[in-house]
Amino acid sequence: MNTSPTVLKQLLNYLSRYEFNRCVQHYQGNRRCRGFPCWSQFVCMAYAQLTGRHSLRDIVLGLNAHPERLYHLGMCQRVARSTLADANEYRDYRIYQDLGYHLIQQARLLYQDEPLAVELEQTVYAFDSTLIELCLNVFPWAEFRTTKAAVKLHTLLDLRGLIPRFLTLSTGKLHDVKVLDVVPLVAGDIVIMDRAYLDFERLYRLQRRAVFFVTQAKRNLRYRRVCSLPRDPAQGVRADQYIVLCSPTSRRAYPERLRRVSFTDPHSGKHMVFLTNYFTVSAITVAALFQHRWQVELFFKWIKQHLRLKAFYGTSPNAVKTQIWIAVCMYLLVAIARKRLGIAASLHTLLRILEVNALEKIPITQLVMNALDQKSISRITGD
Repeated sequence: MNTSPTVLKQLLNYLSRYEFNRCVQHYQGNRRCRGFPCWSQFVCMAYAQLTGRHSLRDIVLGLNAHPERLYHLGMCQRVARSTLADANEYRDYRIYQDLGYHLIQQARLLYQDEPLAVELEQTVYAFDSTLIELCLNVFPWAEFRTTKAAVKLHTLLDLRGLIPRFLTLSTGKLHDVKVLDVVPLVAGDIVIMDRAYLDFERLYRLQRRAVFFVTQAKRNLRYRRVCSLPRDPAQGVRADQYIVLCSPTSRRAYPERLRRVSFTDPHSGKHMVFLTNYFTVSAITVAALFQHRWQVELFFKWIKQHLRLKAFYGTSPNAVKTQIWIAVCMYLLVAIARKRLGIAASLHTLLRILEVNALEKIPITQLVMNALDQKSISRITGD
């Protein structure tokens, strides 16, 4: 008889039950609970994320088909669809938001020594948002356009290890730049943003907090050149200048000088102009930093492809936020397991392996080894 834990149980073992219970108690998540506590809700939703269930009925059928494994996951009874729906509807999503931030702290410690393509000692972040589109008839509270609804996932991504430092959800109508007011940045941090965040008043607040930023300039930027620095056309640097803003409004919002770097990518021929308050690095480093902003786009693409954020199991704001935060928690648990177990496979490959073996009783390391060996054999034989 195989008594080893299931793959899902092994992942959940990386989650501290003490911290989980602390989050539940803070928001009284188990108040008036009748046999379906927050842990059972989390296990159900974690199973749904890992295996790609499409509906509440799909989740319930998949779990109830393995009653003996439910017991080992800490669930003492079969799951009812209405019970799970009510839990997602009424239990405070902030339980799983706080749990997500606890896992973020764990993951960042594990990945803090990951190499960065740009040789800098400071912490480098990419900040951006992505739209998660919804049906307006089903989610009227998330109205975005006349004919569509959406929520935004705003993410501050640590480029060492691709672990999010900060996440928040808003309706689609909220302008991206407003979230910059609550982003937890400290002196010495470097944040990379696209031109949607070009608000000089907010950028000056970052400057006063000694936070470095790199963003893209708009074409209609009015400025006066103070001086020019040596440039290297062979590496694509067309201009490296210290500037001050000329527009009265912009000048009041950002009264200090900025650095303007004009750069043409030697490989693609794409021309870009950057603005930054980082004066002590080379212009090519400024360009390289901005190019790494695309890591946050890849992060959004990854979670949309591999986590279940297209079909939602509830229609209320609380149910949607609960599902998104539990999806983030599963991303972080897979990242933590990958690092703790010393697995060389990418997160993409690891999740693909885990999602088809979630309730199998086999050690994760052995499962990955078997899958990668089989993949190698298939490559050699051409199957």
